[in-house]
Amino acid sequence: MSMVDNVLAFIEGVALILSPCILPILPLILSASIDGGKTRPIGITTGFIVSFCLFAFFSRWLILTTGISLDVVKYASLLLLTLLGIVMLSGRLSEKFNALTQRLADVGNRFSSNSNEGGFVSGLGIGALIGLIWTPCAGPILAAVLVQVIRQKSNFEGFITLLFFSLGAGAPMLIISLMGRKLMQKMHFFKEHAEGIRRTLGCIILLSVAFIATGFDQRILSSTSAPPASLVSQPVHSESGLIDALPNPYPAPNFVDIQTWLNSQPLTMQALKGKVILVDFWTYSCINCVRTLPYLTAWDQRYKDKGLVIVGVHAPEFEFEKNVDNIKAALIKNTIRYPVAVDNNLSTWSNFNNQYWPAHYLIDKNGQVVYTHFGEGDYDITEHNIQTLLGISSKAPMVHGAAESFNTNQTPETYLGYARAERFSSDAGLHSDTTYNYSFPAFIPSDHWSVQGQWQVAADRITSMSNDAKLRLNFNAQKVFLVLGSSSGKPITITLLLNGKPITPNGTIVVDRHTLYQLVDQKAAANGLLEIQVSGPGLEAYAFTFG
Repeated sequence: MSMVDNVLAFIEGVALILSPCILPILPLILSASIDGGKTRPIGITTGFIVSFCLFAFFSRWLILTTGISLDVVKYASLLLLTLLGIVMLSGRLSEKFNALTQRLADVGNRFSSNSNEGGFVSGLGIGALIGLIWTPCAGPILAAVLVQVIRQKSNFEGFITLLFFSLGAGAPMLIISLMGRKLMQKMHFFKEHAEGIRRTLGCIILLSVAFIATGFDQRILSSTSAPPASLVSQPVHSESGLIDALPNPYPAPNFVDIQTWLNSQPLTMQALKGKVILVDFWTYSCINCVRTLPYLTAWDQRYKDKGLVIVGVHAPEFEFEKNVDNIKAALIKNTIRYPVAVDNNLSTWSNFNNQYWPAHYLIDKNGQVVYTHFGEGDYDITEHNIQTLLGISSKAPMVHGAAESFNTNQTPETYLGYARAERFSSDAGLHSDTTYNYSFPAFIPSDHWSVQGQWQVAADRITSMSNDAKLRLNFNAQKVFLVLGSSSGKPITITLLLNGKPITPNGTIVVDRHTLYQLVDQKAAANGLLEIQVSGPGLEAYAFTFG
């Protein structure tokens, strides 16, 4: 576990005090802290941290099992906040609400070991309620943290990171609660004008709800935390003119243990000095890599005569991707004419200390790595840096393509082999390295998959072993891709059903080689149940990806 991640999570939690979504919560904390014992603010903060942490940690599980949209959860919370605001505006409703909460506090105090001072246990309940109300409204920062925690970390690591995040979010609340309590206790003005203060706080809550419901809070946070799209506002290296340049450039590692070179004689970094080099780590069945290829081929055509050399390092994820004939077919399909190094043992991958598909390393004429980018996107920045290193005017036209839209609820990449299998839905569970006759469950939760008929599950793939084999996936995306192949090399036909109906116009696909196949392309991102019916044994399925 990286302590740096936890420290960053704590800082991100503290930063949420700047979120407009905090506005309706602070009045609740202040008004609840005035009554009760001195320990109530601590109880409120503790209850908030515990409930928020638990709710956030299990939020993905709840969404998977219930299928409830995150927007529904958000607006339900806003409705609850609206009701609380209305209550605070009305003296009669406030009296009834106070009487109810006082009874709840009395019940809590009976179980408190410090009942004379009072307030801590009742504060726990109030804080827990605040945590549940505030969690779905926390904005882009919380969304980014949840994606990191829920999708990329183990349960234990995810829980610890969320704990640090919630501690960071709770710390300012405790400080404000304690300071506000002391201030309001010393100033008789607040007691004399309690009704007006209560109504003012109610107005703040209602205005804040309206502010959040219109989406202005996320626009403000996005404008302050997300990098702007315009190149003019991007950070520029003061000396080189590069955008997002590495603060400490380093000598480019060499190409080592390359099985074969395609489209070129063997290359070395020493021989390429004096050229601007773009090293692209990719593999041909990776959809994220495939989507970057049009930019790479366009840059090759545009800048190769001006001193740019693109080197594609093909680093396989699956065993079949080591087949040179498959790689050659991918080069033809994607019109790749620049040099490609076949790194079947991942030796050059390791030499670069790389961890991602795709990954771009931009190297200047002196052989120094000056810029890196991992994953899709930022094509304008990469091309700007290419132009800068080549000495081309920044006003030169750039390659433009259709940007891939991103759906925050999109199903994550899903591996089927038992080594990395997740979200498999079956009463029987996965049976490793053996043939087993599976049955579909009565219900497949969102983002989960299941199989029926005889399948053999290996470390990196599943293989159909009967004529009635089927594969189902409950997904949320516009496009669905699946890496498929035939174990025998003979063509296998699969039939595709979406929500029980044949997919048109291509209701069937012939799997005749190991590669990435597009199965679904809807008009927009939506939830769907995909069923793949296999015509016979021998179909190999590796991993789903989405777009």
